[in-house]
Amino acid sequence: MPSQYDVIIIGAGAAGLMCAATAGYRGRRVLVLDHANKAGKKILMSGGGRCNFTNLNSTPANFLSDNPHFCISALKRYTPQHFLDLVERHGIEHEEKAAGQLFCRDSSKEIVDLLLTECEWAGAEIRLETEIRAVAAEDDGYHLRTSAGDYHCQALVVACGGLSIPTMGATGLGYELARQFGLEVLPTRAGLVPFTLHPELKTQLAPLAGISCPVAAECKGERFVEPMLVTHRGLSGPSMLQISSFWHPGDTLAVDLMPGRDVLSELKQWRQEKPQASLAQCLAQVLPKRFAQAFSELQAWQGPLQAYSNSDLEQVAKTLSQWTIKPAGTEGYRTAEVTLGGVDTRQLSSKTMAVLDRPTLFFIGEVVDVTGHLGGHNFQWAWASGVAAGSVA
Repeated sequence: MPSQYDVIIIGAGAAGLMCAATAGYRGRRVLVLDHANKAGKKILMSGGGRCNFTNLNSTPANFLSDNPHFCISALKRYTPQHFLDLVERHGIEHEEKAAGQLFCRDSSKEIVDLLLTECEWAGAEIRLETEIRAVAAEDDGYHLRTSAGDYHCQALVVACGGLSIPTMGATGLGYELARQFGLEVLPTRAGLVPFTLHPELKTQLAPLAGISCPVAAECKGERFVEPMLVTHRGLSGPSMLQISSFWHPGDTLAVDLMPGRDVLSELKQWRQEKPQASLAQCLAQVLPKRFAQAFSELQAWQGPLQAYSNSDLEQVAKTLSQWTIKPAGTEGYRTAEVTLGGVDTRQLSSKTMAVLDRPTLFFIGEVVDVTGHLGGHNFQWAWASGVAAGSVA
């Protein structure tokens, strides 16, 4: 006889654990299954090991989806303040880095411990290192065949994430289960991911590896003003990660190296005040010195400023404000923070996350086609969708 549970959740990540605690507190007998050897592996490595666990400014506008209204209900019913209250009840010290972005002051492990403690208090069981071999629908629920034996449940929640960071154990199981039950899965791709460059530009920027500077990155009408980091593989940093979610192969990026400044006026002022100075010397006042030097060499900007005509300076200003880059690609799922696309949300209830024609089957978290911007929004979706499902499963 298979072991009997009210609710089985596949996936011991952020959404799955939040769902387990929520359902457990309702008196449901809950089991969480995961093939990983630790719960919350992606939580542990997030935010540089300090977990950007939510964003106080998170709204539905911070999420990408083919069905953009879907996320509104869950996000309104479980807000960043709700999760912050939970963090504070557990005595976790936190700090706000960029506007609204909340991080643990000490370690991401505190968030995992919070979730495991909540699951323990709620009576939810967690079984790790357990491979899901088959899932079948029955008249009264679902039968799961696993490496640890057979289980039966009334409600099944799929919370096993996307394809990003396979070294953390990411698989396509959630998408396979969705297709098995007749759901459409929208095309997936890596999101919040660094760009790779074509060999020539990569070689030219190689001396700048490790240098960061504030920029505005644009693609397809989207614009993010955040730091850009040059790496030995290409371009990273928050601005590049953010814009990567809107970029498709073949698209160009426009990078404003001096956002919020009247570049042409500054160039003319420098020419008047420092006619003998080079462009690199002047740009070093607003850009990292090594970057200013290398970028000037890349553009072949030579000679003193007094040698530049007004039309020359207009061209320089345009290049600084709209440096056009055509990335070779991205680093892919290997380093992507999220997976774009996934289970088509038109087949789910926005209130409960349940499949519309199968109300005992739920999909939550990253496996569905809801992807947040960088900065704690994806964790907020995990908490909100987990609570939405856990409140009814």
